[in-house]
Amino acid sequence: MTSIAQPSYRKRIGYQAGLLGGFTLIAAALLVMGDIATRDTIALRKAEDLKASLAEVIPPAIHDNDLLADPLTLEGPDGETLIVYRALQGLQVTGLAYRISGVGYGGKIELLLGLDATGTILGTRVLSHAETPGLGDKMEVAKGDWILGFDGLSLGNPPAERWAVKKDGGDFDQFTGATITPRGIVGALRGGLELFAKHRDTLTANAVVQVDTPDLARSPVTTRQP
Repeated sequence: MTSIAQPSYRKRIGYQAGLLGGFTLIAAALLVMGDIATRDTIALRKAEDLKASLAEVIPPAIHDNDLLADPLTLEGPDGETLIVYRALQGLQVTGLAYRISGVGYGGKIELLLGLDATGTILGTRVLSHAETPGLGDKMEVAKGDWILGFDGLSLGNPPAERWAVKKDGGDFDQFTGATITPRGIVGALRGGLELFAKHRDTLTANAVVQVDTPDLARSPVTTRQP
């Protein structure tokens, strides 16, 4: 049986490279189309997850605004931009929340800290961590009530120097068999409270809104609630 001879151009390196490049281009185009098609859905899901987390550290009863609307931005301790979500009653700030982080046994621990306008902790929740299951993960509210023990505390209650685990001379219990994880969380909370103290005037200043004037020739004016 005779075989059909392949055209000679198919054996050329340029043809093979072009064919590979074509397939790569098609695959890349499909990935881009898939990203565009799912981008809005992913963004919506992330916003819903963030709202749910914020509701755990800022009671809905103390605000009448959308917590994701008009957040403040500050320079965080690490030099990166820190997003602050504000709870408002009218234009008055009644609470706020922002991300903080500490270092545990397994690496970085991300938390969400909620405070009232005086700097008292309304709630804090762990957003992500890589701690040992059954040991270092006891800071999750689903695994125990240890994280709830910070509610109602502030930088002056206890004093700043007492914001440490008992093994380090502070006021807070560590986990049985685990010290590094709670040490990292307590340190992160102290840092979050110190950040509030440093930027208190900015964080608690009444919200600013834009009001359109009847005269279209004039620019919108900014008003602030007294």
